[in-house]
Amino acid sequence: MAAARRLLAVLLPLAWSRFAGGAGGWQEGDVPEERRCTVERTDGSVSPELFLQRFAFSRPVILRGVTDNSAFQALCTRQKLLAAYGERPVRLSTANTYSYRKVDVPFQEYVEQLLKPQDPAALGSDTLYFFGDNNFTEWGSLFQHYVPPPFRIPGTSGAYSFGIAGSGSGVPFHWHGPGYSEVIFGRKRWFLYPPDKTPHFHPNETTLAWLQHTYPTLPPEERPLECTIRPGEVLYFPDRWWHATLNLDTSVFISTFLG
Repeated sequence: MAAARRLLAVLLPLAWSRFAGGAGGWQEGDVPEERRCTVERTDGSVSPELFLQRFAFSRPVILRGVTDNSAFQALCTRQKLLAAYGERPVRLSTANTYSYRKVDVPFQEYVEQLLKPQDPAALGSDTLYFFGDNNFTEWGSLFQHYVPPPFRIPGTSGAYSFGIAGSGSGVPFHWHGPGYSEVIFGRKRWFLYPPDKTPHFHPNETTLAWLQHTYPTLPPEERPLECTIRPGEVLYFPDRWWHATLNLDTSVFISTFLG
C-alpha cells in the first residue's frame, strides 16, 4: 500500500499538469510564483496513525498522492460548470478578513463579468469572491464526485467549501478550525503562522497588497511558512493556524473543513 501511494504521488501531479494554470478553460495568471516552499511535503506514504501523531495537531503539511480527483476535475472545466450551473445563483463574499458583505448573482454573471484578475489598488471590501457559501442542494451532485483526503481527526466531521477566484485574488489572514484545501485548476500560494504568532496585516488589505507592501519588509525570522500548491496536492492546516491565500491563476478549489 505504501509503495502504491508513493507511485501515485509521482504520477498524479504529472497527469494533472496538463490541467495546470490556463487549462480547463480558466485563465492563466501572471502573478509571480515563489519557488521556495517551507511547508513539509509528503509523498503519499503517510499512514493515518503517522498523520495524527506528526501533523494533525501541530503543523501544516502538503499531501501528495492521497486522492485521485481527476473525475471531479473533469466536471470543473469552465464549459461544464457554466452548462450545469450557469443560471443558478451563487453567493459572493468580500475578500477581507471578516467577509461581512454578501452578494447574490447568477453563476454565469460571476464567471463572465466578475471573475477578473485582482486590482492591486482595490480594498478587500471591494473585491467579491466565490467561496464557501455553497447551496448544497444545488451543488450536491457535483460534490458527490469529490474524493476527500482519507485522514480523519477523532470527533470531527467534514464540510465542503467550493470556490472559484481570479488571478491575484485571495483571502487575507484569518483562522478557524482544521481543514484541507485542494486546488482543482490553477495554483494557490499559502502563507501560514502558528496560533501564537499573530501576523502583521490590515483586515481590509488584500493578500496581493500585503505581499507587495508588507511581506518584503519582514525579517527572515518573521516570515510565514509558505508554499504554492497545484492540482494533485492537498494542504492540511491545523486548528487555529493563521493563514492567507493568493491565487496565482484563475483557480478552482475545494476545502474540507473539520468541525
